Amino acid sequence: MHTASSVNALFSLAGRRALVTGASRGLGQAMALGLAKAGADLVISARSVNALEETVGLIRDAGGTVTALALDQREVRGIEPALAGQGDIDILVNNAGVEEIRPSTEVSEALWDKIVDTNLKGAFFTTQAVAKGMLERGRGAVINLCSLTSYVGVPTATPYGSSKSGLLGMTRALSSEWAARGVRVNAIAPGYFRTEMTEVFYQNEAWAGAMLDKIPQRRFGEGADLIGAVIFLASDASAYITGQCIGIDGGYLASI
Repeated sequence: MHTASSVNALFSLAGRRALVTGASRGLGQAMALGLAKAGADLVISARSVNALEETVGLIRDAGGTVTALALDQREVRGIEPALAGQGDIDILVNNAGVEEIRPSTEVSEALWDKIVDTNLKGAFFTTQAVAKGMLERGRGAVINLCSLTSYVGVPTATPYGSSKSGLLGMTRALSSEWAARGVRVNAIAPGYFRTEMTEVFYQNEAWAGAMLDKIPQRRFGEGADLIGAVIFLASDASAYITGQCIGIDGGYLASI
């Protein structure tokens, strides 16, 4: 029989080092803070260190340890040098991403590259860089940020949906390749979350009302809604789980 302390130990991240990309705001910030409160030492990244000041302050105010890192995932050659000297990374949360709505007939090559290179290509090469150490040590957890668009088609979001569908495929492929070597690769798929990046959509009251009607829990997601799942997937509580994607969507996918 598990005692309360032994159950808590399953979810503890004490002594582990976590890298959260795109942690300057929104969901990345919430997840980084949650991992810190679970005991992990944090490395957080964004394209500029200055953008991370708020997140650094929140983590330190909560008693956590954090290092801010400038990392642009579109610059693949700079990923490994940026991570050099950051110590052993035990947990990687691939959160950095961009989105821009555009009719598919108006998507330029530059926009396609911006979105897919950041969300998919950059996530892969960041994972590759971090996983080398994980595989050597025989232990690690990678958590990718997928999306509802990994499963369903969303008009005017073709580059974004393509990148997030690819990220789900990457999750499954890497999990199969690395499972026997002690590295687990899972994902979460947030539903409709109101963040700075998505705020433009929620300004359209008709759209927001229509989306809300499709969510069985009748509310939009908040950053705190991701924390439990991320801690679970990063911790020993999910030791026998790999290659999975958890939808965090208030029941949306189950209801369509």
